[in-house]
Amino acid sequence: MYKAFIKRFLDIVVALSVIIFLLPLFIIIYILVKTDSSGNFFFFQERLGYKGKVFKIYKIRTMYDKERVADREILKNDVEVTKVGYYLRRFKIDELPQIINVFKGDMSLVGPRPCLPRQLAEFNEDGKKRIEVVPGLTGLSQVNGNIHLTWEQRWKYDREYVENQSFPLDVKIILKTFLILFYGEDKYLKSPDV
Repeated sequence: MYKAFIKRFLDIVVALSVIIFLLPLFIIIYILVKTDSSGNFFFFQERLGYKGKVFKIYKIRTMYDKERVADREILKNDVEVTKVGYYLRRFKIDELPQIINVFKGDMSLVGPRPCLPRQLAEFNEDGKKRIEVVPGLTGLSQVNGNIHLTWEQRWKYDREYVENQSFPLDVKIILKTFLILFYGEDKYLKSPDV
């Protein structure tokens, strides 16, 4: 019942509430981003969704507007990140527009983070499980180390989430996500059991 109906209902209600509530904040962020560097406010990228369907993810641009390798991992002190972008990334504010993806149904509040389409060919058995559910704003691998984990470790957490998806687990992940926003990802690094 939760996976089939309640989860989607909660996604719609929360997403709509957040969009309305955060509209003034988005206006302020828009001004800061446009003042800090030239270029578009939004950054769009193709991602792999439920059952392998490709969709466009919404993000706030945090880097200087130029051509670059799409799948390069951006670490803490990357020189291409703008001054405002640093803080947007640190507090995950650049990810907030994905609430639009949640409202549309491309994503959920909780689930494996949507990856680049080309990664489908690289999935091991754990990785293949992750597209059996709708991808999320935050997920089990994100609250246990995220970019500090290898892809194989992330996929192990994704599989664990898919096989144990429930309302209590989603609430636990959301609460831990807020702790990470305040204290940083590196404080919650935990490799999955092999």
